[in-house]
Amino acid sequence: MKKRLSVSKQLLLASLLSMGLATTGMAEPAEAKTVFGFKGYSHNTLKPFPKWRRVLDEYKERPGDCNSGQLNACAFKKWNELIEELKDKPKKFQLGKVNSYMNLYRYMLDPINWGVKDYWEIPKEFFAKFGDCEDYAIVKYFTLRALGWEADDLQIVVLQDLNLRIAHAILTVNLDGKKMVLDNQISLVVDAKRIRHYRPIYSVNEKGWWRYKPS
Repeated sequence: MKKRLSVSKQLLLASLLSMGLATTGMAEPAEAKTVFGFKGYSHNTLKPFPKWRRVLDEYKERPGDCNSGQLNACAFKKWNELIEELKDKPKKFQLGKVNSYMNLYRYMLDPINWGVKDYWEIPKEFFAKFGDCEDYAIVKYFTLRALGWEADDLQIVVLQDLNLRIAHAILTVNLDGKKMVLDNQISLVVDAKRIRHYRPIYSVNEKGWWRYKPS
């Protein structure tokens, strides 16, 4: 079954689009990265994204020990073991392993999981309670950062699936001049050029955010 954003998240996405992603106080955008045939225009602030800012502030928090069962510490421990296992592997291998490993976790909608319309999880919360599409992208992002990947090469992309007519979120990664897609709906890591049914809306990393327009 396809894993997707809830209706409430689709409404949130529509709201963001209608208000221009709260552009007040942002610098004049500069042309930046391109994905799925759309140009990204960069903004050097994360002010419009409080949920992402919270993730960045709190993602290093540690859970309790395995015996206490708090926040699924054993799964968190296995995550660190995965990082140790992959740290000296080729980058392409790292991408495939990270994508397939995280995709094994169960998909869970935020209203069921957290009792709120939209919630962005830090890794320990994902391992404790599973998550939805942006949570897969977030935990993949921080796994690759722990493996030494640069933030400039990673973007969490919120987009529209034109086939299913739903909102979705993925991680894109720059590798050897290609933009690769890590997607909880796709078992393999694929070149973004092979995907024609995604329309990016915006993306974020630690450095800022990008708004997309047709190229």
